[in-house]
Order: sequence, then structure tokens, then C-alpha cells
Amino acid sequence: MANNVPGAQVSRYVGAKFTRHDFPPDFILVVPPPLTRWKVLMHRMEDVGLMKKLGLDAYRFSISWSRVLPGGRLSGGINKEGIKFYNDLIDLLLAQGIDPCVTIFHFDVPQCLEEEYGGFLSPKIVQDFAEFAELCFFEFGDRVKFWITQNEPVTFTKNGYVDGSFPPGHGSTSAQPLAHNPVGFRCARGLDNTCYGGNAGTEPYIVAHHLILAHAVAVDIYKKNYQGVQDGKIGVTNMSGWFEPFSDTQADIDAASRAVDFMWGWFVAPLVTGDYPPVMRQRVGERLPKFTPEQAKLVQGSYDFIGMNYYTTYWAAYKPTAPGTPPTYTSDQELEFLMERDGIPIGEQAGSDWLYIVPRGIRELLLHTKNVYNNPIVYITENGVNERNDWKKTIASALKDDHRIKYHQDHLAFSKEAMDLGVKLKGYFAWSLFDNYEWAEGYTVRFGMYYVDYVNGYTRYPKKSAIWYMNFLNKNLLPRPKRQVEEIEDDTSIAKRKKGR
Repeated sequence: MANNVPGAQVSRYVGAKFTRHDFPPDFILVVPPPLTRWKVLMHRMEDVGLMKKLGLDAYRFSISWSRVLPGGRLSGGINKEGIKFYNDLIDLLLAQGIDPCVTIFHFDVPQCLEEEYGGFLSPKIVQDFAEFAELCFFEFGDRVKFWITQNEPVTFTKNGYVDGSFPPGHGSTSAQPLAHNPVGFRCARGLDNTCYGGNAGTEPYIVAHHLILAHAVAVDIYKKNYQGVQDGKIGVTNMSGWFEPFSDTQADIDAASRAVDFMWGWFVAPLVTGDYPPVMRQRVGERLPKFTPEQAKLVQGSYDFIGMNYYTTYWAAYKPTAPGTPPTYTSDQELEFLMERDGIPIGEQAGSDWLYIVPRGIRELLLHTKNVYNNPIVYITENGVNERNDWKKTIASALKDDHRIKYHQDHLAFSKEAMDLGVKLKGYFAWSLFDNYEWAEGYTVRFGMYYVDYVNGYTRYPKKSAIWYMNFLNKNLLPRPKRQVEEIEDDTSIAKRKKGR
């Protein structure tokens, strides 16, 4: 697990004249727009126009399950207006020379299925997900050539069924919200006194199992019925940090290895081997579901590529579970994540308390995937950095994001090193094009290469990183924003404008 590649801390590409042309011609570079407000068609057209000016090869977006299937399945009816929305978007992108990269599922289980049978807690979800996926292939596959079945199933599982911070968990400091949630909270019993319902020792593994089976069935449908005609590729995207031993002790070395297996291997190993990592089988025991021989055959090899969302690296240290502790996904691992050692952080902290800037981790995770999982084709489907949303800043000062330029330069450099060492990396999706609404942090942080003025019509302004990225792609410089920066320097702090409204 320790760094064993020369130049582990600094890439040899950092500081060099490093451009898009250092990558193969078929290597795609993307900055996907995030969850933001496309209120009207004109706003959407403006954003696609910005993508074209930036010189992006592709645009990654997701299909809202309930938008096209309000009843969660075909028998509940198809929303033709929802289908038209995505058809119009796909056609608009292609008209601008931008390839659509479509994620089928991004955390949004239809509420009707959650209430009917508990969503991904039930095996019934596999068939309903298959119907949803096939509808997408049928309606959009003649133009979409890059499919991702699920985005970050590990995040959906951990945050929804371990700590309760994402739906359907939510977590609460009181029982009052239960009245508004007929399914109930899915937080971990025994972790604290703020969550109700659920079982973090069984539910995460059940949900993950059904996610993997749903993915595999969707891929099987695509490969058997559509891929030969539509000539597209299909895979899944997972998220993981990299984990380094906190010390040279064998206990910490093993803890770092377990951390990778319980996060990255949990969803990647079954696709390659047909089963979960051995350490999970050993530690979770009978609580970890088993694939039947037929299911294992279906799951193994169910990908053309693996998507990797990487943001940060932590130290991992062995932490034995106290006797009598209820078994949970967390206690099963017997470790803790640390961001500081001897008073020194593992990297510079960004705008979120979980995000430390450690570029070498992207190379290490790529090399781990190559060495352990038969060197699959990989796309970096998310990689980015944020800063706190300082309401007192002027727009002009907020546009100066040199830290974001360095973050992407360094991560691209370490990604290129991994490619030089044999990793089959085929693309890099920077997160994100615009400042966005984060699932757990709302508008308190900013990830975008474009500044979004939330209190003035969601106007977009290119940050310094957008100019850099365009130059990296060797395109023409961006035009100045409609409102000149100099004109707004003295009177654009968000605090001032909020007060004046």
C-alpha cells in the first residue's frame, strides 16, 4: 500500500509544458455541468454554448428516473414530456459537436418504489431498474454512445444506509421528521441517538448487492439487445479515496488495504471476479449476501469500462472494535481515517472538511486498479476541488481560483504518469463546469470553473481556471463576461446585493 513509484510526492509532469496533446488523440476531456438550475430552454442553450466555447469533447448528465417513469416502472406509464426534454438536450449537444455521456441512476429512487417495497432494500428493484435502463437505451441509444449505469453506488449506500446523511436516511436530532417520512430513517443503530430505524450491519450490504445485480442486468440487456446496433459502451462509476498506512506497522498497512477493499473493491471486485473482496467475506460473514452461480456469471465482466470518481486521500490506522459494539459497515473494518500526523495535514484542506488535496492518490488508485483488477479501461469521471462560498467576496476576487488550476494540473499530471505505467485511462471529467448545489453541503461551497451568481439571475462568469482549461485544450480564449469585471468590482459582494434586495 505504501508509495513505491519514483517521484511519489511530485509528478515529473508538474511544471513542464503540459497540454492536451500529451494525451492520446482519443483521450476525452470533459467538465460536466453539475446540479444547477436550468430553469428555461434559453438558459440551457446558453450553458451548452459555454461548453462549446470551452472546447469540451463531451458532457456527462443523468436521467431522472421519475421524470421519464413517474410510476417507477413501465406499467405506471411513460412521461413523453420527460423523454422529449432529454431528446432535445441530446440533439442540442450533438449539434454543437459535444458527445452526450449519460448516467442512468444518480441516487434518485422514485418515491413510489421506496414506499412500495423499500427501494434497493428489495430484490424487486432489479427488475424495475432494468425496465428504466432499457427505456433509456431504446429512446436515446441511437445517439448516446457512452452509458454509466450508476453513479457512486458506494456513496448512495454508505450515506443512505450507514450514516443517514443521504436519502432515504436523512438522520435527525429529533423524532419529529419521522412524520414526513413514511419509510422511516435508515441510520445505524448503536452509532448515536439521532437516527431511527434501519440496520447498518445488514442494510448496506443488501442495498449494495441489489445495486450490483441491477447494474449487471442492465448491462446484459444492453449488450444482448442494443450494443450491436447502437455501437456504444457501458460501465459503472464508483467513488473512492486512496488510503495510505498511518504508520509502518503491519496493523496500519492492513487497515489501509481494508479501507480500499471496503470502498473501491466492494463494487469493483464483483465485476471482475464475480464476488466481493475476500477480506469482506472474512469480516462480514453471513451478513454479506452471496451471488448464486448464475448471478456471479452475470455480474462478472459486466462492463466495458470502470468510472472512477477521485477527490482525496486519507491515512488509515487500525482501530479495534470495542467489545459489545453492534456490527456495522464501519465497525466491520476496524479502522479510522486520519488527516493529520504529527501536526502536519496529509494535504492542503479545501473548502469541505473531508477534502484534502493529495494529487498522488489518483495515480495510486489507478495503479491499484490496474494491478488488482486485470487492468480495465478506466475513465476519471469526477475530480475536482472546492472553496467555501464566501458571501462577502466580490465576483472579481472569486474568479481568481489559482488553487483550482493547480489541483487539475497536478491530478492530470499524476494521471498521465499512471498511463505511462500501463493504466488504460481513456478520459478525464473535471468537476465541475459551474458552481453547484452539493447533496450534503448545499450552496456553501463552490466547485465550478464558472462562477454562478446565485442572487442575480444565476449569471455565469468564467473563473481563471476556465481560461486555463481552454488554453490547456488549445482553444481560443474565452470572451469577456457580458458585464465587465471592472464594472462590478466595487459593488458585487453577495452580502451587499442580498441586503439591497
